[in-house]
Amino acid sequence: MSNFVQVTPFVTVESLERAVGFFRDILGFEVLLRQSNYAYMEREGVGFRLLELHGVSGAPPGNRRFAYYIDVRDVDALYQELKPKLEMLPKGDVTGPVNQPYGQREFMVLAPDGNLLAFGQPIPHET
Repeated sequence: MSNFVQVTPFVTVESLERAVGFFRDILGFEVLLRQSNYAYMEREGVGFRLLELHGVSGAPPGNRRFAYYIDVRDVDALYQELKPKLEMLPKGDVTGPVNQPYGQREFMVLAPDGNLLAFGQPIPHET
C-alpha cells in the first residue's frame, strides 16, 4: 500500500476572510477547520491550507508566483457549475475552458491574492 495520500498546498494570503470566502462561495470548497490565521478547505478530496501571513519573509502573497493545478474528471461540467459565480469576478480573472497544446483542457481562475488556480483534464486521444 502506498504511503502517500494527497498534496494539500499551503496558500499564503493577505486576508483569510477574503480567501475563505473565495474558496467557499466561488469555488464550492467546504471549511473543515478554521482558526485565527489558518483554514483547511476541501472539495471532493482536494484540499488547500490557507495561511494568513503578514510581514513574513519569502514569496509575498499576490505576486502570481504560485499556481495550483487541480485535475478533474470533467472540466466543462465544473466550469458550467461555477460559471454564475465566476462571472462575478473581475474581467480577466477567469480564462477558458480551452484546449492546450500539451493535451489538457482547462480553465484558470485568479484568486484574490494573485495566485492562479487551474482546473484541467486530459484531452481524449482520437483513434
